[in-house]
Amino acid sequence: MADKNDPGAGSGERRDLYEVLGVGKTASTDEIRKAYRQAALKNHPDRNQGDEAASARFKEATEAFQVLSDDDKRARFDRFGFAGIEGSQGAPDFGGDIFSHFQDIFSEFFGASGGGPQQRRRGSGPSRGQDIRVQQRLTLREALEGVRREVPLRTPSPCDTCEGSGAKPGTKKKSCGTCGGVGQVSSSRGFVMFTQTCPECGGEGQVIKSPCDVCRGQGIVEKQRKVVVTFPAGIDTNQRLRVPQQGMSGGRGGPPGDLFVDVEVTSDPAFERDGLDLITRGRVSFTAAALGQRIEVSLPTEEKVDVDVPAGTQPGEVVTIRSKGAPRIDGRGRGSLHVVVQVDVPKNLSARAKELLGELESELTRSVDAAKSAS
Repeated sequence: MADKNDPGAGSGERRDLYEVLGVGKTASTDEIRKAYRQAALKNHPDRNQGDEAASARFKEATEAFQVLSDDDKRARFDRFGFAGIEGSQGAPDFGGDIFSHFQDIFSEFFGASGGGPQQRRRGSGPSRGQDIRVQQRLTLREALEGVRREVPLRTPSPCDTCEGSGAKPGTKKKSCGTCGGVGQVSSSRGFVMFTQTCPECGGEGQVIKSPCDVCRGQGIVEKQRKVVVTFPAGIDTNQRLRVPQQGMSGGRGGPPGDLFVDVEVTSDPAFERDGLDLITRGRVSFTAAALGQRIEVSLPTEEKVDVDVPAGTQPGEVVTIRSKGAPRIDGRGRGSLHVVVQVDVPKNLSARAKELLGELESELTRSVDAAKSAS
């Protein structure tokens, strides 16, 4: 049975951060810190050398702690899930080496300095925004001709009212009076010095006294926007387009991520597509199949193609016309059009038609017998 505490167990989906630490969504900062401290001490790599599962659990717990101990990140996670905290590579944007965060926990037990509070504060530099991935369906005609389309997106974006600061217009964040702006507070118990994240500002060093009425101090809101995407002629299912800098907004002035569009081409009632080749059916009469005939095939793009069906064509035979299939995305040629010949055999015959077919059958039989005698 898989260990429920093993981040690699189960379906491989990322676990809820509260579940990782074993706390409820209403847990206080102290409860979250206590739960992380227990998980970190139990699974730290130095105490479990060679145990990759323990190392993975330690990393997972540390990532969860870095979000849930930060009021701003926790609020974004509660509202938007992982989309509100992820960086450009699909992993949470925590900043810094996650193993260094264990130093703060270690210092609480043993009084290790680990550098001054300013050194231990989490990184505050610009961070690239998260990439976004969406799926778009195209008709076969749109895929063959190419199309420009507006793709709607609903994503967390900086609040226009407070310009992403979280503070009410006309006000600013203020230095935290509890920690003096360093993000951590220290207290001594006997000869041991304990350091912990400031409970007032959550480690940010700043507090919002008058939060923005629109975003309620979060600095981000959900917005609807549209991005114009150009789908090139010849694009096919399972191909992906990249639209630079149309993903999530970056943090602290960082660049936005990219938008990735996964393409799915819907089925067409008259055509099948196999890579660059198109396959369709062409109907001919019984006599046309025997005598030969030129038929006209309309492509999904409404281009018309003349197809010569040779005399004596059998039902199910394929006639191929080169350079009439799907175009290559790079514009260097096209695939082929394959027409599967379908012969229509009449069901209701007049007396005269039956008479003529009987004469034809007799003539064909004599021709076959004569050919056999000659050989």
